[in-house]
Amino acid sequence: MPRWLPRAMVLALALFAAFQLASWAFHQLIGLLVNILIAFFVALAVEPAVDRMAGRGMRRGLATALVFLGVVTFFAGFFVLLGSMLAGQIVDLVENFPSYVDSVIRWINDTFHTSLSRVDIQASLLRSDWLKRYVQNSASGVLDVSATVLGGLFQALTVLLFSFYLAADGPRLRRAVCSVLPPARQAEVLRAWEIAVVKTGGYLYSRGLMALISGFAHYALLEVLGVPYAPALGLWVGVISQFIPTIGTYLAGALPVLLAFTVNPWYAVWVLGFVVVYQQFENYLLQPRITARTVDMHPAVAFGSVVAGTALLGAVGALIAIPATATLQAFLGAYVRRYDVTDDHRVDGRRPRRGLGTPLAVRFWRWLRRGR
Repeated sequence: MPRWLPRAMVLALALFAAFQLASWAFHQLIGLLVNILIAFFVALAVEPAVDRMAGRGMRRGLATALVFLGVVTFFAGFFVLLGSMLAGQIVDLVENFPSYVDSVIRWINDTFHTSLSRVDIQASLLRSDWLKRYVQNSASGVLDVSATVLGGLFQALTVLLFSFYLAADGPRLRRAVCSVLPPARQAEVLRAWEIAVVKTGGYLYSRGLMALISGFAHYALLEVLGVPYAPALGLWVGVISQFIPTIGTYLAGALPVLLAFTVNPWYAVWVLGFVVVYQQFENYLLQPRITARTVDMHPAVAFGSVVAGTALLGAVGALIAIPATATLQAFLGAYVRRYDVTDDHRVDGRRPRRGLGTPLAVRFWRWLRRGR
């Protein structure tokens, strides 16, 4: 046996073991890495406001704390308002549920000529095995729901803590990163960081403006129709529709449609039609004008980035896909050499204008010149 073979085998086994250990550690820490990625983009989004407050003489830590306090207060008030609205609607639904059941039974009896009664239906439901199994499954699922809620709260606190430190120690972090790079690479890293701050902040602020416009528009419609909790529903539609890409408008519109249905079924149709029409207005008129100076991304590229981000990281990828793609596009755009486009009708997708007899006359004139 050659002398180098045992050492080569040991080295190969050590490398394989190190690879397996690194793969195991990565899969164990992937949740933490995703939280850090979310926190990084949150810190980029709030950094312009923090820099503006720090530029006026305020300590950076205090400025970051005030910004995050405002954000947390807004979302806490939003969820409290939404919870009170849902609680009130649930109480009203429970109180009016017997009348709803009576109206449905009356309609069934008149339509299908049956003789159903609410007392018989309630007795059959109480004696059914399906209800017993449903109650047992619901009782066993309470612990799973509680664990999911606690895990979500812990994840939100983790993201908030990391984003606070990243925003408060942004200059120190940039200095630490640049200290291990040569000067040429330092300029590129700082440029990429600046682009990321501009694009992420611009994306967040443009989404906030569109959320305000969407919320006011839906509030006006719900107020005209007389749907209860119109301000809260307008705020719900504005926030959810803008910060859940692509399908957020339809998810947010489900709750107003449901509440409008309890008032009048035709009101639900009106609300659903308005949601669809407003989505088209936002996609083709409002969003391109607002995001043209902030994100500057083609709608097809934005949609593709959201699909790719969802496939890679789920809902988290869908949220950070657009600012990440806009940052990468703006950063790589500086290294792409561009040329003047030739004046050709095929570039604009149009055909040259020709008269009725022009092509034949031109060919005849050229034929005469060649003959001479």
